[in-house]
Amino acid sequence: MKKILLVDDKPTIGQVLTMYLGKEYDLIYFEDPLKAIDWLHEGNDPDLIISDIRMPKMTGDEFLEYLKGNSLFSHIPVVMLSSEESTSERIRMLQEGAVDYILKPFNPMELKVRINKVIKQ
Repeated sequence: MKKILLVDDKPTIGQVLTMYLGKEYDLIYFEDPLKAIDWLHEGNDPDLIISDIRMPKMTGDEFLEYLKGNSLFSHIPVVMLSSEESTSERIRMLQEGAVDYILKPFNPMELKVRINKVIKQ
């Protein structure tokens, strides 16, 4: 089963995505990107990472920059979630290495289709 790491400070996002993706994927959820980094350093290698952008402690763009700057994790595709409808931010995230940028609130079925396109390539 393919593994997805979800990082979002809102537990409801974790619950919704577990409901929609949990049957098809092994979904690991963290509210804190620093804990997600610890989990990655324990040798875990997800097939995809989904990350919120607006989070306390470490922002999603800082998390993305860390992942893409680390040779252990730079190969993992990252999908960014944001309530920020900003073309410049979307472009910046894609330039920094995100494979997709999805606006909140999102349609869970659309997210699933986008995830499937990335993971099943």
